[in-house]
Amino acid sequence: MLAPAVRSVSDVGEFALIARIERALRRARAASGPAVALGIGDDAALLRVRPGEQVAVSTDALVESVHFRWSAEPPESIGRRALAAALSDLAAMGARPLGVVVALAAPPGLALARVDGLVRGMAALARRWGAPLVGGNVTRARDTALALTAIGAVRRGRALRRDAARPGDRVFVTGVLGGAALAVARAARGAGRPRRRRPAPEPRLAAGRALAALRGAGACIDVSDGLLADLGHILAASRVGATLDPARVPRPPGFARACAALRLDPERLALTGGEDYELCFTLRRGAPGPEALARRLGVRVTEIGRIEARRGLRGVPGAGAPGWTHF
Repeated sequence: MLAPAVRSVSDVGEFALIARIERALRRARAASGPAVALGIGDDAALLRVRPGEQVAVSTDALVESVHFRWSAEPPESIGRRALAAALSDLAAMGARPLGVVVALAAPPGLALARVDGLVRGMAALARRWGAPLVGGNVTRARDTALALTAIGAVRRGRALRRDAARPGDRVFVTGVLGGAALAVARAARGAGRPRRRRPAPEPRLAAGRALAALRGAGACIDVSDGLLADLGHILAASRVGATLDPARVPRPPGFARACAALRLDPERLALTGGEDYELCFTLRRGAPGPEALARRLGVRVTEIGRIEARRGLRGVPGAGAPGWTHF
C-alpha cells in the first residue's frame, strides 16, 4: 500500500516541520556565519559580539491578509520581503547583522510547498546579506504569520537614532521612493505587471554602516511606512521641525507616466507610499554633499530638505496625512 501523500504542515507535525526547515537552511548555507557560535537546534542561539560593540534588536511581522495574500504573491517573494523588512531596521541603526530568529504561525492545512517557498525566499537573502537564520518557533494559528527578530551589532556610541536630528541638519534619502506603492496599486487595479513580479526591497545595510561611521551623522530611519510618516517619527523623537521640497524627492523612471495611467497623484504616492525600505537621514552642516555621499554609501543619495527648530513639517500641503498605519 502506498504511503499517504504529505501535503500540509499537519501531515508532518511540529518537530518534523522544524527539522525540514533546518535542513533547507543548512543546504542553502543560510544558518551559519562568523557571528554564530551556536545556531538552530538548542533552546537559544549563541552569537558572538566584538569588543566595543552594542547589540541592536528589532522585531517585524508579516501577517496573512494584512501584509500579503497567497493569491497575489508567491511564497518565495513573501519570504524575501519579510527578511528584507527585518534587516532594514538594522540598516537604519547602522548595525551589521548577527542573526535572525523566525517564528512561523500557520494553520494545520497550510501547504508544505508554501512553507518551503517561504524558507527558500528567506534563505536566499540571508545568505546574500550575511544574516544567518539561527532559530525560531512554529505554532498553530488561524492565519499564516511570520515574526522575525533581527539581531545586529554596532560600534558603541555610533548607532544611528531617530532622536539625533538638530536644527540646521540637511535631510537626505537613499535610492528612489514610490516604486513599491505603485506596484501595489497596479496589482490592485489589475494593470501592468502583477505584484508577484515585484523585486524584493534592498535593505541598505552597507549604506547604514557607512553612514554610522560618518562624522556629522544625525538621525536616521528606514522608509517603511512612507516618507512623511517616517520623517515625522524623526521630527517627533528629535523635537524639531523641517521644510521639505517634494519636487526633489527621487522617484523611479517613468513614475509620473505610470501614475497618470492609474489616475494617481505621483507626488502624493512618492511621499506616502510604503515598503521602499530606503534610508531617510540627516547630516550636520559641513558634512558631504549628495555626490560624495553616494560614493561613500554605495547608493544614490538625494537632499530633500532641512531640519528647523520650529516644530512641524512645512513645504508639503496636507503633510499631516499619514502613510501606512495598522490602526
